[in-house]
Amino acid sequence: MKRSTSRILTTHTGSLPRSPGLQDLLRVREERRPYDLETFDAEVHKAVAEVVQKQMDIGLDVINDGEQSRSQYATYVKERLTGFEGERLIRARPRLEDADFPEYAANVTHLSSRSMPQPTCSGPVAWKDWEATQKDIANLKAAVEKAKAEEVFMTAASPGVIANFLPNEYYPSEEAYLYALADVMKDEYNAIVQAGLLLQVDCPDLAMTRSSQFSHLTVEEFKKVVEMHVAVLNYALDGIPPERTRMHLCWGNYEGPHHYDVPLKEIINIVLKARPAGLSFEAANPRHAHEWKIWREVKLPEGKVLIPGVLDTVTNFIEHPELVAERVLRYAGIVGRENVIAGTDCGFGTSAWGRKVDARIAWAKLQSMVQGARLASQELW
Repeated sequence: MKRSTSRILTTHTGSLPRSPGLQDLLRVREERRPYDLETFDAEVHKAVAEVVQKQMDIGLDVINDGEQSRSQYATYVKERLTGFEGERLIRARPRLEDADFPEYAANVTHLSSRSMPQPTCSGPVAWKDWEATQKDIANLKAAVEKAKAEEVFMTAASPGVIANFLPNEYYPSEEAYLYALADVMKDEYNAIVQAGLLLQVDCPDLAMTRSSQFSHLTVEEFKKVVEMHVAVLNYALDGIPPERTRMHLCWGNYEGPHHYDVPLKEIINIVLKARPAGLSFEAANPRHAHEWKIWREVKLPEGKVLIPGVLDTVTNFIEHPELVAERVLRYAGIVGRENVIAGTDCGFGTSAWGRKVDARIAWAKLQSMVQGARLASQELW
């Protein structure tokens, strides 16, 4: 993993806006309607090339494919794996905050990952479309062949976040389901790294599920769940060099109260036991922006790199470059400039047609992050 050795590097969480035409194709596939595979593949190939070029044009350092081939950042696996052939229903669990603000919860009509119908796991999990993973890798490598990016990454869902969106109805326990997913997903993790790409494993389950899937648990009980999920993640990543991986942690990419979010200080020591060298996490939104202070007390382990979000990803405010620089400088002042990469709170397209941030504004926000990182670099070097 590249480090900020001469300037603050910039990256993002993974998902980026899709074009209206690609959104339509993804919706057809998501709804299990007939579609032409050659047309779909050609549109994805074109979209990846365009999104890579956009990232290069605005000056991002560590870039990816924008998850252009995926309808959603975690449930894309249901098209690739067996065990998810059953009925698709909206399976969103109530959040703790919904009871405190029922009128607000009832009036949320915005499309999101939670409003997409999904199947359960109703059979053994195994690969049925390995070629889809190979296509993703090939498209990205082709797009960056002539690009001069500092580094290129590809995202993949963690066992825990898959289990959150695609609930278990087959395996004898949640733990058995997680390890079954790990045994399969490790193939994708290894393929990404073996292709020369940096692997990012998306792990919102380590925080987001406290107020939904595991809302019946106390914080202490939830921390036991986090420990199990980290153990499963480490099992899945066994053999992959930590410096070739990073992970993303978040509390759910949505605008809402978030007042039941588990504090970062409660889980950070468990999260830091995970193998990935890079840790991407929310640090810009109003509920978690103050948590930079915990690094005064928490020692960053040797070899780890922080990728704090310096952009909020659910509002259309364009952060001022000076604010971005201020956020970067806070972290650099505590953990060291070489251990900080500027990132985003979450993705700008975690579901293909459910984003709240306008596509052009999303790119403008990323441009502002690049400018802010340059300001911070001028002060740090």
